[in-house]
Amino acid sequence: MSMKIVEVKNLTVKYNGVEALSGVSLEVDPADYVGVVGPNGSGKTTLIKALLGLVPYEGQVYFLEKGFSCFTKEKHVGYLPQKMSFLDQRFPATALEIVVSGVYCCKKFPKRLSRDDYTAAEEAMEILGITNLKDRPIGRLSGGQQQRVLLARALVHRPEILILDEPTVALDPQSREAFYATLQKLNKERKVTVFFVSHDVVSIGKYASKILYLDRQIIFYGTFEEFCKSPKMTDYFGAGQHIICHRH
Repeated sequence: MSMKIVEVKNLTVKYNGVEALSGVSLEVDPADYVGVVGPNGSGKTTLIKALLGLVPYEGQVYFLEKGFSCFTKEKHVGYLPQKMSFLDQRFPATALEIVVSGVYCCKKFPKRLSRDDYTAAEEAMEILGITNLKDRPIGRLSGGQQQRVLLARALVHRPEILILDEPTVALDPQSREAFYATLQKLNKERKVTVFFVSHDVVSIGKYASKILYLDRQIIFYGTFEEFCKSPKMTDYFGAGQHIICHRH
C-alpha cells in the first residue's frame, strides 16, 4: 500500500458552537488533483484552513503519515488564497520580489534573502512562462498575470502539495482556462499534489482526478465519472445532476 500524502480522520470544526465541518475523513495519494466543491457556506475554505492549521479542530490531520505538529508544513505546502492584500497599483514591489517573498516561510531568523533564493524565484517564474514580467510592478499586471505571479510565489520553495482557495474567481474565461492548464501541467509533469477549492463543479471536473463535494460533511469523494453516475448525487442534485454532467 502506497503512503498517503494527506490523511484526514473525523475532522470537525466549530465556530461559536456551530459545526462548520462534521466528521470529515479522506485520504489523498501523491500527485492527486482534488477539486473541492460545494455550495456557499459548505465548509470548503474551513477545510483548507484546518489543513493549514489556521483554525482549531477536532480529529486528526496527517501529512506523509506524520501528525500535524511534527510536520513542517511550510516546506511541503504551497498556499494560494483567494485574495492577497497587496495587489493594488500602489504596492511598491516587482513581480520577482513578490515571488521571492515565498521563501520567507522556510527561513529561520534573521530572514535574509540569498542569491539562491532569487535563482529559485526566477526558475519558478520560468516554469509558469512569466519571466518577462519579473521587473514589472505587481499592481500594473492583469488579473491573470497576477495569479501566475502568486502561483510562482507558492511554488518557489518546491512544495509537494499546492493548496488553492478559489484563485480563478476574478479571472476572465480565457485567463481562467490558462490557469487551469498551468495547474494541470504542474500536476502531471511535476507530480505536485493539488487541492483546488472551486464553486464550479463543471470546470474543475475537467481537470481534477478526484472531486470532493462538501456540504459541512462529505457528500461525495471520487472521480468526476463516478460523481456523474452516483445515485446518491443524483438524489442530492435532482435534475441538476444531468445538466452538470451533460455540460462536461
